[in-house]
Amino acid sequence: MANVLIVEARFYDHLNDMLVAGATAAVEAAGHRAEVLTVPGALEVPGAIALAAESGRYDAFVALGVVIRGETYHFEIVANESARGIMALTMDGIPIGNGILTTENEAQAIVRADPAQLDKGGGAAKAALAMLDLKQRLG
Repeated sequence: MANVLIVEARFYDHLNDMLVAGATAAVEAAGHRAEVLTVPGALEVPGAIALAAESGRYDAFVALGVVIRGETYHFEIVANESARGIMALTMDGIPIGNGILTTENEAQAIVRADPAQLDKGGGAAKAALAMLDLKQRLG
């Protein structure tokens, strides 16, 4: 049984609730344990995963959050840099499923976050577990 840490950037509560529900359900359906850690925003997710990975308490990680395009360049910075940070950690061999949504508007985010629709939280959890399996098989 693996210990999976779900790191959520808690900015849009109603959207994050759906992402976390989907991720938790997927982890538990696969027979593993899920724990949730909340950080302020998407830029903090990679740092939190790096710190948690150093602890040795977790086998895989799920990154969750929602970044909705606004009127400024900030959207690109947050979307690109959070993804870059997560990718750098995966290249170091840390099993991570990236479920940080980057959307044009809230309606797109709802469709993607809702476990009854696209369930991107559940998909990210399944990706993390698949990478954990790959790490174990190749390790």
